[in-house]
Amino acid sequence: MKPQYDAIIVGGGHNGLTCGAYLARAGVKVLVVERRDIVGGAAVTEEFAPGYRSSTASYYQGLLQPKVILDLELQKYGFEVLPAPPTVFALDGGRTFTMWDDPEKFAAEIAKFSNADGEAYAKYRAHMQKIAPHMKRLLWEVPVNPGSGRLRDLKRLAGFVWRFRRIGPQFHDIYNLLTMSAYDYLSRWFSSEEVKLVLGFFAGGGGANSSLKTPGSAYMLARGIVRDGATAAGPAGFMKGGMGAISEAIRRSGEAHGMEVRTSCPVERILVEQGRAVGVRLEGGEEIRSKIVIANATARTIFTRLLDPGTLPEEFNRDIRNIRCESTVFRVNLALSALPEAPVFGQTNPEGAIMPQMTIAPSVSYMERAWHQAQAGEMAEEPFLIVKVPTMVDPTLAPEGHHVMNLFGGHAPYTLARGSWDERREELWQRVLKVLKTQFPDIEGRILHRQILTPLDLERIFDLPNGHVHHGEISADQMFFRRFSPGYADYRSPVAGLYQASASVHPGGGVTGVPGHNAAKVILEDRRTWS
Repeated sequence: MKPQYDAIIVGGGHNGLTCGAYLARAGVKVLVVERRDIVGGAAVTEEFAPGYRSSTASYYQGLLQPKVILDLELQKYGFEVLPAPPTVFALDGGRTFTMWDDPEKFAAEIAKFSNADGEAYAKYRAHMQKIAPHMKRLLWEVPVNPGSGRLRDLKRLAGFVWRFRRIGPQFHDIYNLLTMSAYDYLSRWFSSEEVKLVLGFFAGGGGANSSLKTPGSAYMLARGIVRDGATAAGPAGFMKGGMGAISEAIRRSGEAHGMEVRTSCPVERILVEQGRAVGVRLEGGEEIRSKIVIANATARTIFTRLLDPGTLPEEFNRDIRNIRCESTVFRVNLALSALPEAPVFGQTNPEGAIMPQMTIAPSVSYMERAWHQAQAGEMAEEPFLIVKVPTMVDPTLAPEGHHVMNLFGGHAPYTLARGSWDERREELWQRVLKVLKTQFPDIEGRILHRQILTPLDLERIFDLPNGHVHHGEISADQMFFRRFSPGYADYRSPVAGLYQASASVHPGGGVTGVPGHNAAKVILEDRRTWS
């Protein structure tokens, strides 16, 4: 049967849309098929109560790469970032730490806890800025296969080594980021526990199943330096219209160049004939043919549900079965009748008003305790919470005078030692509410509606494996050329004509657009083999 499209993309998440938009600009006839009735994957904005809209899952705009924003001209298609005040950390004893963007103000904030650490911050920042160019360059690299003896792979490896030949002493610094804990890495610069908590928070609160003291968690320190805010793409902030506005802008960019999108089209099977992907079969039985297929679903979904594992090499199947993937995070979205009081902010904001971004993580020991409880199969008695009130900068998300509060928290394991998440959802909420009331004493009386998304809910709704926002652990053994199977980390797969473009490939999760960009790059490099 003659192909109806050059490429079919399975899954309309932001990476699939990004890949499709790049391909469409290159003249490729692309169809995106999405299971849900809305595109975006986890980067969506949905009404969770009448009149209240929220970024349901993904919440952080700041990782979306300026290259993607500018290449796809997203600002022409509704992409608008609203500036937001800095995040405030709520610490033990009613103290706060404000994450100022200005380096001098940040150093002064550190000095409130340690004069020596305040002085050390400039050196630490200079150190990280030396590493930053190499980490940014690494984002856009197609992972090589260093274990292959094939001439093609050896040439790619040689090219990779040549491009990074000036890495010099930063090689050891990057190695340390990949192997050390965030806590130990930061301890080389700072003595204050509060400073190490604030700078290293995302090692234990960024969606990975890790703590600040987990070996390899220092890598998460680098995620904050891979986006250059000093570009024409503008700084990070709140996305006007919520995170779904990113996905919609990418969609419109692609459609302007011929990309087609069909929603409510769950794929039952990726069609393979004579060892080559030739299209998809939808759950209703419709078959759509194409020259290549690009999977924007998770690796587990692609290779265990949409393909017959018997068609794949056994070693590859074993790699997919053994992906380490245990989520420990949850999401809560609240509809509020009014802003709650926040007494602690009187120290930061003279008016004492609530700030739109707050992190409740009182101490390193608090974070460690929450993580260790999750490793034992129990939700944290006192979870950490990232609190955002987007309606303070984007009032269109709620009725006039009302507000939306988004919570991202942990640790809460996908696999519970006792009971099920359906049985214990309310218990999770009560623990969240207890922590929330430490900073917002009157919050309970302001809540009109709540949406609680456990790790199981994140899996059910967004097909995140075990609820894991990164599709699997962010660790040295599951990164770059080992994500998730050696030899197939280059956005290709064991099936000819089948490519990968999701967070299951380099560089992993977060709303970056990089997997989609890099997959498109590889597909266009291979164009002569499939066109």
